[in-house]
Amino acid sequence: MSQARGVRPSGGPIPVPPIVVGHEACVDYAVSSRLEWLETNGTGAFAMGTAAGANTRRYHGLLVASLHPPVERRVTLSRLEETVLGPSGEAPLATNQYPGTLHPTGYRLLEEFRLDPCPTWRFRAGEALVERRLFLVPGAQTVVVLYRSDRPARLRLEPLLAFRDYHALAQRNDAARAAVAEEERGGLRRLTFRPYPELPALHLHHPGDAFRPAPCWHENVEYQEELDRGLDYREDLLLPGSFEVELRPDRPGWVVATLDEAARFGTGDALRLEAQMLARRRQVGDPVDGRLRSAADQFLATRADGSPTVLAGYPWFTDWGRDTMISLPGLLLATGRLSLARGVLEGFLRHLDGGLVPNRFPDRTGPAEYNTADATLWMFQAVHAYLRAGGEKGFLADVFYPAAQDILEAHLQGTHHGIRVDPADGLLVAGGPGTNLTWMDARVDGVPVTPRHGKPVEVNALFHNALRLMEQWAGSLGDGARAAEYGALAARAAASFQRAFWNPARGCLYDVILPEGPDDRIRPNQLLALGLAFPLLGEMHRMAVLHRVEAELLTPVGLRTLAREDPGYQPRCGGGPSERDGAYHQGLVWPWLLGPFVDACLTVRGNTAETRARCRSLLLGLERCLTEQGCLGSISECFEAEPPFRPVCAPAQAWSVAEVLRLRSLVLREPAAR
Repeated sequence: MSQARGVRPSGGPIPVPPIVVGHEACVDYAVSSRLEWLETNGTGAFAMGTAAGANTRRYHGLLVASLHPPVERRVTLSRLEETVLGPSGEAPLATNQYPGTLHPTGYRLLEEFRLDPCPTWRFRAGEALVERRLFLVPGAQTVVVLYRSDRPARLRLEPLLAFRDYHALAQRNDAARAAVAEEERGGLRRLTFRPYPELPALHLHHPGDAFRPAPCWHENVEYQEELDRGLDYREDLLLPGSFEVELRPDRPGWVVATLDEAARFGTGDALRLEAQMLARRRQVGDPVDGRLRSAADQFLATRADGSPTVLAGYPWFTDWGRDTMISLPGLLLATGRLSLARGVLEGFLRHLDGGLVPNRFPDRTGPAEYNTADATLWMFQAVHAYLRAGGEKGFLADVFYPAAQDILEAHLQGTHHGIRVDPADGLLVAGGPGTNLTWMDARVDGVPVTPRHGKPVEVNALFHNALRLMEQWAGSLGDGARAAEYGALAARAAASFQRAFWNPARGCLYDVILPEGPDDRIRPNQLLALGLAFPLLGEMHRMAVLHRVEAELLTPVGLRTLAREDPGYQPRCGGGPSERDGAYHQGLVWPWLLGPFVDACLTVRGNTAETRARCRSLLLGLERCLTEQGCLGSISECFEAEPPFRPVCAPAQAWSVAEVLRLRSLVLREPAAR
């Protein structure tokens, strides 16, 4: 397996080989500052940063807490600036970017960065080898940072505080309070910081010396990724003062930062939490599968009401209906978590409105948004996968089938945002001009970049499949009258689909039937007409569509969203928000689309050993991404559409990971009835 320079899988005592960034890559700031890591804890809270140790995004921090899980995220503790105090002088371990300079340059002291079992840095500070390790505590707004040294040393720590919304940036202001409350019990100390009275306090527990107040602001900290994204990129961080911790080979130093007012931590607690973390993260089985399962866990969360949910991606996404339904088979079913899958489905069903599940829950508490024509239809696919995986039949009879009747009735009668069935042909209309209700939903200056109102191809493939599934389920539940009704609706939609969507000039399907006529741009959405449980088109047409998509859109890391020959093709992702949003679905590669492509291959070319081997080879590029680039241990939302296929957009995305997990379960086992 090829590796990025200095990045290598390393053998070790745990079955999933650790991802290790070697010395050569660590001291090359251009490399190590682009390799990210991510820690989550099942509440929406996270910690994130780079192998270099520098924060390069506004979203990076040691404790990005969730005040109302999984939303209302706040960057509380941005970072700890550590300096080793030794006989040969001071050795700063931190790295920060300021205008025109890096200061300090602790990355130059790095021997290695290791992702597993948690983010771990090893520094050569004079004669001492100093290790820093951090992890989040499951279910708590708490981060643990442990320090070890192979010889006695002192460590000065300076906490830098942000205390702001994770989408925002902090600026020096007179309202921030730098006062620190300090408690000491048996040689252990608790520092309490509350810069703003409207936000919870941050408590830092440690075994070191008394706190030394020296309040100041670190101004103009720069975040390179935000600069590259054309956004504000400079922040001021509050530094209240410092404290020192003694390190010995037999006694680690530690800091526990938490929003929990009642919690108290001692040395034994920090080491106990570390032991629990190590036990949780020891996995068995196939190394790639283990790596993917670890990545999958990061997207699972529990809402404040106790219901399980799936976060679409890090660092800026919350739980989205479409992403959840597409991700559920890979994240939960392929990993054997059927009861959790049912809980997620039931959680979204509780928010049904007008026959629609939410498109997304907002970043803050408040009503859900329902501007989606396909999330609810993807739920039918998720339920189908749940039942095929051995899910409880009672869920269908008692929960989903009754809800699904109301869902389809709402679509037939018409519901929010102009979503309705056209009585003239039985096809589903996804809104009107100005709406963007499909997954290609980018807007620039309020205008959809890819107008797909009217009748999108994948929405109608999903609608046809929902009708066929309901026909099948109604029959199995003894509801013969509704089975016949749904079957007739499906047959009419299928006949209309063939007439409306076939593009004889290009030998494939139109992407959308707009009110002014069909859109003949070649996009991957047409794959859903081939690979779902109830495919559309005749055999020759299916083969033609698959051949066209493969020739025009397939890459080593997923499918392009637009053919290269199209005048609107945008292969790169750069510039400000308008430029990036303009490229989002105009050529960029999306890894999750490999799922529909492989489904189509297995349907059209047959679920044979030869086809599965070919499909298996298609996964290798994304499997390599887990260890080589971007957010180490995960898979990004998108890639640029031309070599070297640079990862872009969200560094860690649920459906990117989920579809690789699901596809591996398909192509690495003997075929089963669909």
